[in-house]
Amino acid sequence: MTNRQPQTHSSANTVADSTLDSSTSISTLGDLAKLADYSLMDSLNCDPEATETGDDHYPRQVFSGHYVPVKPTPIQDPEYIGHSKQFFSELGFADTLAQDPAFMGMFSGDMSQVPEPMKKFGWATGYALSIYGTEYTQQCPFRTGNGYGDGRAVSVLEAVINGKRWEMQLKGGGPTPYCRGADGRAVLRSSVREFLAQENMHALGVPTSRSLSFYVSKSETVDRPWYSEGSRSEDPDRLVSEAVAISTRVAPSFLRVGQLELFARRARADEHPQALQELEKIVLHLIDREYMDVIDKQLSTPEKVVTLAREFRARLMSLIANWIRVGFCQGNFNSDNCAAGGFTLDYGPFGFCDVFHPYYQPWTGGGQHFSFMNQTNAAQKNFGSFCSALRPLLESHPDSLQALNDIETNFLAEIQMQMERMWASKLGLGPLSIELEEDVKDESKAKLKKEFREVLNEVQILMMQTPVDYTIFFRELSSIPDDISSLKKSFYTGATQDKESLEMDERWTEWLAKWKGLLDNALDANSASSNSLEAISTQMKLVNPKYILREWLVVPAYQQAAKGDYSLIHELQKVMTQPYAEQSQEIENKYYRLKPPQFFALGGVSHLSCSS
Repeated sequence: MTNRQPQTHSSANTVADSTLDSSTSISTLGDLAKLADYSLMDSLNCDPEATETGDDHYPRQVFSGHYVPVKPTPIQDPEYIGHSKQFFSELGFADTLAQDPAFMGMFSGDMSQVPEPMKKFGWATGYALSIYGTEYTQQCPFRTGNGYGDGRAVSVLEAVINGKRWEMQLKGGGPTPYCRGADGRAVLRSSVREFLAQENMHALGVPTSRSLSFYVSKSETVDRPWYSEGSRSEDPDRLVSEAVAISTRVAPSFLRVGQLELFARRARADEHPQALQELEKIVLHLIDREYMDVIDKQLSTPEKVVTLAREFRARLMSLIANWIRVGFCQGNFNSDNCAAGGFTLDYGPFGFCDVFHPYYQPWTGGGQHFSFMNQTNAAQKNFGSFCSALRPLLESHPDSLQALNDIETNFLAEIQMQMERMWASKLGLGPLSIELEEDVKDESKAKLKKEFREVLNEVQILMMQTPVDYTIFFRELSSIPDDISSLKKSFYTGATQDKESLEMDERWTEWLAKWKGLLDNALDANSASSNSLEAISTQMKLVNPKYILREWLVVPAYQQAAKGDYSLIHELQKVMTQPYAEQSQEIENKYYRLKPPQFFALGGVSHLSCSS
């Protein structure tokens, strides 16, 4: 956590036998078709009741198998909105490919004309649901758990590109057997949010699914509940007709904790003769897709399972620390929204903090259990669900089972250590090697640790009591100011000079002096280091971003897009893919500022009931 290097795990999905040189450009869908390699469909079990053509669009129970072939439903009259230029470059895609008719057709849902060896259908998967560690089945329309899964997400391709395996999935690709009676569509509004959020999060160095392309229908609409203009209601108060859209997201896999849970529940209940085998197959497939670089193929299955738990724990802890570092709240962190590869997945009722508060929660249905600073505990619950899903594979291996139990038990202690390292990095102490372990023996280092925790506790209290803008405060602090005048840019108190505000200024001045003293002491304790206050400031600006995707900045972008003007989406994309950079004064004035008062408590801006 000492720098802003992207916390990705791309090496985990490296495939040795790539057929494409890294300098090769993919300029047609035919070029991409040559790289198709469907590991999930080739190695896992198909639902035995599925159709061969993928014409499977109505709610039904899926009792076994790892996937259901599904042909996506094309959107009508697709129009190009955007693509990720950076990700296209990483993949070796020509920018012109995004508006190529064949590419547009496939990634707006029409697979009827895809070139061989691509398949003319995609696939959807089932998964179970646990909310904060409690298992549920009633969200399934059949109340059995056999009808819950990818309701509108259809994977359409796996490809090995430059030695890495990627899965490409349409969000809003039409109904599947798991659609629960819904239309399987995503709307323009929610698609703009996810497309830009994935771009911003990757640039912030947070592990995430990636945005590929984004198309909207010029003629197809659906009705969705949403907020009236100026509404302060918690819940939407009207139905709105919105354009449908399809955005394509990409990841090494889209395997979820809830997916493993589904097969573990079936194995525990002995629901069919292959239940335990199906659990083992999907766990080993997860290892091949996401962890092949860190789990030795020669290990026994119990050894692989234990190593998997340890590696996933490390990724999940790092992910949550990164979320809190950049002010991100996922909002709905159920086990089915938790990627088993340890990255951010499913941008529904998410939000970025404006005003700092531990219980910040953008989703009105999320409660405190999924709030900003409680995401560590939510992650622990999801990790518990993950471990529970692995246990049936270790029942006859008591030593491995005990090792798994120990890994789970230590989660909270380990993530608290990870969080302290993250806070140390935000406060400029990351490069100075403050020892945060409980058993620090050196007296001077133990004193530094104590001072750090006091400084951290005090600043969190001050941030709440003032209150402050989370992102602006830490960005201004990164310049290591001489006084609090620049920090006050982040204060939501205005320019008042009453007694209370003057007293608060005094407390901030005292805290700033204490923090700078801590930096000096840490520098003195690391006399052999080449660090300086200038170097610390530079490092802090690689940890504390300047630009985040605030909801009140996104709203005008999707409102303009609804009128056919995509310029603000493109502008936001450009700004949010350089979140640590000092951009133009015009950009700073527009995007680096406090949340305007009129947006507080505004439905669809300060809070969301859903994001379909």
